[in-house]
Amino acid sequence: MKPAPFEYFRPHTLDEALSLLAEHGTDAKPLAGGQSLIPAMNFRLATPAVLVDLNGLSELSYINDGPGGLTIGGMTRQRALERSAMVPQRVPLIAETMPYIAHPAIRNRGTIGGSLAHADPAAELPAVMVALDAAFTATGKAGAREIAASDFFTGLFSTGLEPGELLTEVRIPPQAEHCGVAFEEMSRRHGDFALVGVAVVVHLDDRGRCAGARIALLSVGDRPMLADGAGRSLVGQSPSAQSIRAAADAAATSDIDPPGDIHASPPYRRQLARVLTRRALERAFECARQGLGQG
Repeated sequence: MKPAPFEYFRPHTLDEALSLLAEHGTDAKPLAGGQSLIPAMNFRLATPAVLVDLNGLSELSYINDGPGGLTIGGMTRQRALERSAMVPQRVPLIAETMPYIAHPAIRNRGTIGGSLAHADPAAELPAVMVALDAAFTATGKAGAREIAASDFFTGLFSTGLEPGELLTEVRIPPQAEHCGVAFEEMSRRHGDFALVGVAVVVHLDDRGRCAGARIALLSVGDRPMLADGAGRSLVGQSPSAQSIRAAADAAATSDIDPPGDIHASPPYRRQLARVLTRRALERAFECARQGLGQG
């Protein structure tokens, strides 16, 4: 199929792009990598009257490290994150996750801002950002504001962005000392959308006890789900097979409400969540122990 007719603009500055979005309002759609929007337009599931192409905004393509953490421009390609020498050192969870995202051809075009703003509950990057306690900069004609990742995703393909705003930057805070991370997912084939996935960030205190744990799951609800109760249950304990199993059980039973579809039933997704969370926690705590000198 072919898309419905639309008017096309390719601005070269952020201010120009924001002016176009403000002028055309809900008739306009921003185009980043196009890996979700263009197929939707071809099937006429999306029919914007105006397309504002952001690919001329080189000012939004960067990966910078500073005292406040890693900052990533919204138009940074996923492949650039995958190839960056800085990302594995500063945010190893992103480096571990990138190969799970679709295929190289998709990552060559897809952007971090586009993936996050699309807010597919089965996508990897939204859950990873929730696990990392990241923050996003939303920029519109009225100015810029910061939104916590855990507040940004509001429902199925729905976010806290206001009309005319763009996700211009991602900020990931520095990792805590003695930190461990892990990502796990299950899909029918590599590159397919995950049936269930989980991103985990943990850190230990000087005595080897859990000082914090963030467990974010994907494809188990209408948005990335933070298994807050499961994470809190680990704090103050020395990680053990028993405590990890209990946290995984809590994540699968109390903290999520998985949907059923042609790919997996709710009970099957719960079991996947249980197993994948346990595996991810085991690996993350082992990573943290090595940083503490206990590995």
